[in-house]
Amino acid sequence: MPERKKILLRLDPAVHDALARWAGDELRSTNAQIEFLLRRALAQAGRLPDNAGTMPRRGRPPKGSPRSEDGDEPGTVEA
Repeated sequence: MPERKKILLRLDPAVHDALARWAGDELRSTNAQIEFLLRRALAQAGRLPDNAGTMPRRGRPPKGSPRSEDGDEPGTVEA
């Protein structure tokens, strides 16, 4: 996967607060929510590039996924 682009985005504080609340409601980061909304808008406008790929999955791996490289179960903590 190519390196992700970093940009500076200036937002009205009220817009940022609304996005952050919406992101929290959908268990996403604010950054992931912005990307989700941009991708949806691009797709609806017929402008999402074919080579855009999918959004990276975040959070806990689904049950039944392979063990991590160190051999521990995902999400476990050593005592």
